[in-house]
Amino acid sequence: MTQFISVAIASAAIAGFSATTPAATPASSSSTIVVAQQPTDDTLKDRIEYRLETSSLVRKYDVDVKVKDGVATLEGDVATAAQKAEAERLAKVDGVKRVDSTIKVDANADKSAADRVKNGFTKTGEKISDAWITTKVKWFFMGEDLLKGSDINVDTKDNVVTLKGTVKSQAGRVKAMQLAKDTDGVKNVVDQLTIATSDK
Repeated sequence: MTQFISVAIASAAIAGFSATTPAATPASSSSTIVVAQQPTDDTLKDRIEYRLETSSLVRKYDVDVKVKDGVATLEGDVATAAQKAEAERLAKVDGVKRVDSTIKVDANADKSAADRVKNGFTKTGEKISDAWITTKVKWFFMGEDLLKGSDINVDTKDNVVTLKGTVKSQAGRVKAMQLAKDTDGVKNVVDQLTIATSDK
């Protein structure tokens, strides 16, 4: 299954929001205060989920995220206290007022996660397919700053991902490969990426 992604267009969905401060008017005797807009609960949820999904410590665990009125709630099982602390730290993104956690430490969490992947299911119980892998890899790319401005074609066949297209730097190329390799169900990643040269 082949799908194209323009990372530059979609990256703002994960990054959150931007505020532009108008230039000051020297002749004015009063000053204008611009208040940055609070990110929506959905934006905060997306940002937290992305951080959890790309963390080597906690990405394999099913940690459920809910955000209401700027308060993030985490629920799920991890294997160690360090992983629990890391999940809670990752949820503290700009705009989150408080993090409430009911994450449990379960020594069997690693085995449960491994069994799910072995049986072809994601940590949330979805069946791993080529289409699911392609969608997941694209989602990872959309949230990565190093891939802004890249144009990457993601093709998945029999759990092997092929990346074609251009990235802005070698660091972006390495990151794209890493994100694809870390996706559940991926057996191998074929690198056909090139680094775009800027015209001057």
